[in-house]
Amino acid sequence: METYYMQGLDWIILAVYFAVLIFIGIRASSQRRKDGSLFLAGRSLRWYHIGFSMWGTNVGPSMLIASASAGFAGGVVSGNYAWYAFVFIALLAFVFAPRYLGARVSTLPEFMGLRYGQSTRNILAWYTIVTIIISWLALTLFAGGILIRQVFDIPMWASALVLLVISAFFTMLGGLKAVAYTNVYQMILLIAVSLVLVIVGLDRVGGVSALVSKVPADYWVMFKPNSDPDFPWLPIILGYPVMGIWFWCTDQSMVQPVLAARNLREGQLGTNLTGWLKILDVALYILPGILCFALFPTLANPDEAYLTMVENLFPVGMVGLVFAVLTACLVSTVGSALNALSTVFTMDIYVRRYRPDASQAHINRVGRIVTVAGALVAIVLTVAIDAIKGLNLFNVFQSVLSFIAPPMAAVFVLGIFWKKATARAANFALTFGTAFCLIVGVLYLWPPQWLHFPWPHFMLLSFYLFVILLASMVLISLTDRDRTQYEIPQPVREPVSRLAVGLWVALAVVMVALYLVFN
Repeated sequence: METYYMQGLDWIILAVYFAVLIFIGIRASSQRRKDGSLFLAGRSLRWYHIGFSMWGTNVGPSMLIASASAGFAGGVVSGNYAWYAFVFIALLAFVFAPRYLGARVSTLPEFMGLRYGQSTRNILAWYTIVTIIISWLALTLFAGGILIRQVFDIPMWASALVLLVISAFFTMLGGLKAVAYTNVYQMILLIAVSLVLVIVGLDRVGGVSALVSKVPADYWVMFKPNSDPDFPWLPIILGYPVMGIWFWCTDQSMVQPVLAARNLREGQLGTNLTGWLKILDVALYILPGILCFALFPTLANPDEAYLTMVENLFPVGMVGLVFAVLTACLVSTVGSALNALSTVFTMDIYVRRYRPDASQAHINRVGRIVTVAGALVAIVLTVAIDAIKGLNLFNVFQSVLSFIAPPMAAVFVLGIFWKKATARAANFALTFGTAFCLIVGVLYLWPPQWLHFPWPHFMLLSFYLFVILLASMVLISLTDRDRTQYEIPQPVREPVSRLAVGLWVALAVVMVALYLVFN
């Protein structure tokens, strides 16, 4: 793997950027009352905090590097994971968020406890903790480790440790408020830096028409044939909704900024901003990979596409700024995950079961301890993921997530839309269903030599697992002798925001138009 060396001015800019970032985090932390909660920012987040925090937590530089890799290898088709998401972000805004805010919960396991009972809340809390550690911490640290390893030439475990130390500092100091405030500034700067990279890259290639002529024609198509090994259209159409519901509507790390919204209007406007920002993913994250293919077609490792563009197109000083932004955004993503992890463990497990009378100061102290423990576990998993061979970085992300998503998606879909779903059915999906999905995932990602099986695409496999779990939950619910019924939590009583509805309609029109243009 190639190592990228920075010069004196780059190091100075890197140091200055982190000094400013730390100042912003400390300032945001000072605005939190000393006895206030670390977890929901006093339910004070505005729409721009929510929008940028969700986008930054989702995209960040880990996905930037992975998306550029996918762009280099296959063009815009991986943009389906960004553009198709608007459907499920809208589902969060108008179906899930009103119920979350109406119940005034701090965590999604707490919400499911209201729907299915406390046994489900307890199981879901542990499920959420495991998924946060795997999907947010380990995968993000893996991508971040690639970045740090290329710049500083240190092992993966050391790279992950550096990122975790900085992330834990923000999370333990200021909680969600510090993470949300720094996300806004970092995402704006990331947009600016990536836009400059695209403009410089287009100029070096010779313009849009020259770029089109230098890459294969199918690099500009969003839906590829089912024979395509990486991005067949049917598995994406069927499989992404499973991941989309879990990721955008039920994942604690992603939804937590919405739980901290001032009101439903701010939550719906914030999620709408996230939907608009997701459009930029193709232009800012995937297009640099396509430009790299046009400029450096002999690049051996697609995972190095983004950093290759940075090193070859940007002058001294600008390279340092890019690395500063990428590293700092990784810190924000990891910080959001650590905050969500400490929230769920502290509120759903420790406080509920062991110290229901704990003071806020004691709760915050436990949350900080959990942050450190979760970070240590994540390092071990990061090194394990680094051992996966045969998949590009983008597909490593998506394939791992596709085996985590089905149980949570099934439990929440039936919990919201079918009042007859029972706790026993939900608990089955979260325990045996999760074990089944993880076993399938391990066999898929680390196939033993004795197993020769023609696996379907991992997205189609995710859809099959979801359907199996849904059918199992329906069957168990219909035959369950325990007829204890819990009410589906009702939406918050707030008037519908015409501005939010109008902006969501406009976003839907734009997304349909984009899909027509690129097909």
